[in-house]
Amino acid sequence: MCLAGEADAMVTAPLNKEAVVLSGQSFSGHTEYIAHLCGATVSRMLLASDKLATVHVSTHIALEQACNLDRKHIVRTIELGAEAMRLMLGRSPHIGVCGLNPHAGEHNLFGRQDSEVIAPAVEEAKRLGFDCSGPHSPDAIFIRGVRKEFDLIVAMYHDQGHIPMKLIDFEETVNISLGIPIIRTSVDHGTAFDIAGQDRADCRNMRAAMRMAVKMASGRLHSAAAEHAAATQGVR
Repeated sequence: MCLAGEADAMVTAPLNKEAVVLSGQSFSGHTEYIAHLCGATVSRMLLASDKLATVHVSTHIALEQACNLDRKHIVRTIELGAEAMRLMLGRSPHIGVCGLNPHAGEHNLFGRQDSEVIAPAVEEAKRLGFDCSGPHSPDAIFIRGVRKEFDLIVAMYHDQGHIPMKLIDFEETVNISLGIPIIRTSVDHGTAFDIAGQDRADCRNMRAAMRMAVKMASGRLHSAAAEHAAATQGVR
């Protein structure tokens, strides 16, 4: 419906990856599956709330794989995150980029990925016009974000971004798919089979996902209207 223009956004409920795999399907995640349906070769996961937002360079892969960073992949993540934040904020975001290693490598004492891959990616993103800085020490960047120094944080891997975001605002943090031609939001939690049928499920996160979908769809429609008005004025 979204691809056909019949809906402006979609919201998905939690889904259990193990259950999908047990059905015989090859499946790494909801985000990746929806990207495949949309014909997108590149997708990213953004977690966002009114307090902070985090976009991930990698998500559902082994940690040892996530440490094999790629400069272009990081730059594209910054770009996709910035585009989404513009729909939510109505302006360009201030972006902080996480390092991979403790203390962002501490001048190569704890690894070279920060200086040899992440720092060049940040410089390239700056040249492209993005307001970003880093790599910053991962253990301090999120509190700086909560204090409004950054609107968006770029995390290098799944848990680097997910753990602090769920601590900061579990009920209101929304999962947003980037790099696809539609707006898709979802909850930031799993299926919680352990409390199924006990009347204990909390619907606040699902409501937050719905509100975010409306906000982003409104932002996209407003942006499209502004572009159309500008083009029309130019023709006149």
